[in-house]
Amino acid sequence: MSAAGAMPGGSAVPAAAAADLAIEVRGLSKHYGGRAVVDRIDLQVRRGSICGFLGPNGSGKTTTIRMLCGLLRPDAGSGRCLGLDIQREAAAIKRQVGYMTQRFGLYEDLSIRENLDFVARLFELPGRRAAVDAALDRLGLAARQRQLAGTLSGGWKQRLALAACLLHQPRLLLLDEPTAGVDPQARRQFWDEIHRLAEGGITVLVSTHYMDEAQRCDALCYIAYGRVLAQGTAAQIVAEAGASDLEDAFVRLVGRAQDNFQ
Repeated sequence: MSAAGAMPGGSAVPAAAAADLAIEVRGLSKHYGGRAVVDRIDLQVRRGSICGFLGPNGSGKTTTIRMLCGLLRPDAGSGRCLGLDIQREAAAIKRQVGYMTQRFGLYEDLSIRENLDFVARLFELPGRRAAVDAALDRLGLAARQRQLAGTLSGGWKQRLALAACLLHQPRLLLLDEPTAGVDPQARRQFWDEIHRLAEGGITVLVSTHYMDEAQRCDALCYIAYGRVLAQGTAAQIVAEAGASDLEDAFVRLVGRAQDNFQ
């Protein structure tokens, strides 16, 4: 599924039916020390789609993701995530979202199985053992389940982190640069799994710096200086920017925005 239209400069995408949207937020803002880290972001993500979230380091991607999953309270803005109010129903949102952080966040001195069992306990999952077994099988971790997490390579840690995100059967995945520092084969395998999940009805918002990954998304949202610069399909963004390719489009967008946002 694709965005309804490009959003140069953060202007509104033509409205989709609320039932079709997993994420719909308006004017989302967060300030630290008087500085707007996220500045009036509008974002729509359709259910069952993969939306790439792109932007330079420090552009506000991680802060936005944390507000969407209920870990940070927005200073301003309104909207819904999975039909739940982002301001009033953060606790309920957390139980329906899988959040994969930039850095590996599980226990390195526990085995793969022990880490998954710990996460399953946190979510108070019924049939905990069966849920862990299913996650191990799905991500190809069963043969390594007794291996300590700290001894895994980057690609295997990535698989473990994704398995932990999926244990409680979330409806939305928020993935913060999940393939940073991972080899090309592991990145490709990870994205194949993301597409299988989306085909199964899970919505994915994933931040990335890789243009080949951006091309595999149904829609893209590009932010800089805490603001949305463009939103739409890759082809729409390239055309709106008058660029030769996606990387060129983003360079042009940031160049145009610098004087206004600094």
